[in-house]
Amino acid sequence: MKLLPRHAEKEIKSVLKILIDTCVWLDIAKDPQQQSTLGVLEELVRQGEVALIVPRIVRDEFARNKARIVEESHRSLSSVLKRAKQVVDQLGDAKRKHLVLEQLNDVDYRLPNLGESAIESIGRVEKLLGAAAVVEISDGAKLRAAERAIAKKAPFHTQRNSMADAVLMETYGETIAVKSPGIRFAFVTHNTKDFSHPNADNRLPHPDFAGFFSKIKSRYFISLSEALHRVKPALVSDLMLEHEWTEEPRRLTEMVNAIGELTDKVWYNRHQVRREKIEAGEIKIVEKETYPPKDFRELTIQKNIWEGAMKSARRVEKQYGLKNMGPWDDFEWGMINGKLSALRWVLGEDWDELYT
Repeated sequence: MKLLPRHAEKEIKSVLKILIDTCVWLDIAKDPQQQSTLGVLEELVRQGEVALIVPRIVRDEFARNKARIVEESHRSLSSVLKRAKQVVDQLGDAKRKHLVLEQLNDVDYRLPNLGESAIESIGRVEKLLGAAAVVEISDGAKLRAAERAIAKKAPFHTQRNSMADAVLMETYGETIAVKSPGIRFAFVTHNTKDFSHPNADNRLPHPDFAGFFSKIKSRYFISLSEALHRVKPALVSDLMLEHEWTEEPRRLTEMVNAIGELTDKVWYNRHQVRREKIEAGEIKIVEKETYPPKDFRELTIQKNIWEGAMKSARRVEKQYGLKNMGPWDDFEWGMINGKLSALRWVLGEDWDELYT
């Protein structure tokens, strides 16, 4: 055995080589709460602290299932919400059900964002998988997997056809068998039924896989975040804090309420302009307007309509406070109109819709 010089030993960087089961990648893609973990993994790979072991079978399984993840991320919640709203509307307390329906509508509005989140996560996962060297499945791994099946050893201790899982574990076994100074290994899965100890803590591997794992060189995990924390705990904790901070989008009710307030303010300003023109004699109050008007040069407003407008103006003043109703300079007036236009656009209307 050839020994490395002392200075070379010091230069060996400790790297965690990690095999992540397909089920973990799929769960990361469909769960928005996992984006922080995905972000930490991306950063650790970029820094060279972590290297991915990507068997061909994992990449292929992810490619086959990614479309299903996008569909399920929207459909499953959509059907549940639809049924929930029906039940609340039919059986909910008359005085309080509108509050519950508001919350359900807010969640329903955010469903497209969840689908977009899944698409984004899938792209990030594919980028990670694509950047790693693919580990082809050897004939030896297939043979040992078949021998496990004959002997009814894990993962064949259940009634499932677990050949793919057996091949995955045998491929991991081949990887860790290669002499790699300074390299540690980890196997991460959410499939505790096939890989974890059946009669003890499920964070422990099944006894039939015990030969693949140790306390230091090769570790078994059922949580990717826990595996990443083993790399550099302080660094990973800092990265988690950085990636966990997200700016939540506004709720539907918040936007609708804001549109209502801005619409009232725009209407009130127009009302005040009309009031000034009435006081200046530019617009006349009449008992009944005629259409078409006899004289197009004469501007009029019907008395009962103007009385209704005055009543509405008093309501608006009471609701928001007279001090919050202007007057505004050109910049402030532009901001109010811009906000109203932008919020209406977000909810599906065309730009520059400023009707009141």
